This record gives sequence, C-alpha cells and structure tokens, in this order.
Amino acid sequence: MNYKQLTAPCGMDCFNCELYADNITDEMRYRIAPYLNKKPEGFQCEGCRISGCLMIPNECETRTCVQSKGYAFCSDCDTFPCDKLLPCSDRAEKLPHNYKVFNLCRIKSIGVDKWAEEAKIIRQKYFQGKMKIGAGPSLKDSK
Repeated sequence: MNYKQLTAPCGMDCFNCELYADNITDEMRYRIAPYLNKKPEGFQCEGCRISGCLMIPNECETRTCVQSKGYAFCSDCDTFPCDKLLPCSDRAEKLPHNYKVFNLCRIKSIGVDKWAEEAKIIRQKYFQGKMKIGAGPSLKDSK
C-alpha cells in the first residue's frame, strides 16, 4: 500500500477511513449516500489525492493550498500549522479534524510509512479513547 498516496495532505489517514474502497461496507454506502446525494451502488473513496474527499461538497481548500505550493503535506509548509488546521470543538466527537496536526507531526517526525503503522491506533484512541489529563487518551479505560 502506498501510504503517502493514501494520506491526505492535511494528515487524514484515508486508508483507515470508513468510506475508503477497501473498508466501506454496503451498510455504510446506504447510510451515507443520501447525505452525499449519490446512489449507494458503486460509490467509494479512492483517497483524497485521487478522488478528493467524499465528505467535502466542493474542492478542499487545504488540499488546493498544499498542491499550489508543491508540498506533499501541510507539515512541509513554512506556515505549518496554519488556521486551516486550527482545532475546533464543533463536532469533534464525530469528525477527526482535531487529530490532523498530531498526524502531521508524527509524519514529519518518523516518516509516513512508520506513522501508517500506528495510524489505526491513533484513530481508535481519538474516537474511542478516554482522556486522562496529563497522560492523553487511552483505550484501556474506554469500555
């Protein structure tokens, strides 16, 4: 798997997304299709860099910005992190926007392939973990 190709410029791990081609279920297709104004049959995401994000109705400003500057990731830019990556509490429990900067920092620190090995657990900790102040999220106490 080409993790660089399957990681959005903003740090989203497309290869772990529920809408990505290898992960999407028929149940998910039928649940999300009305939201996207698409027929459930056959739609799936091939990753941001290939098909754009299905959850963004127009062009992604972050992706456009990164491409216009000739970078692979936002973290390659001199102005990283910019306002496009500013965390926000609005829908944080459902949208993984707030962990983009963490992902980008890990990618910059250890490289995209090593980060990809830990990306699934990062996603699990974000959505299913319980925050322990001073220690960060843990899956141990999340059940």
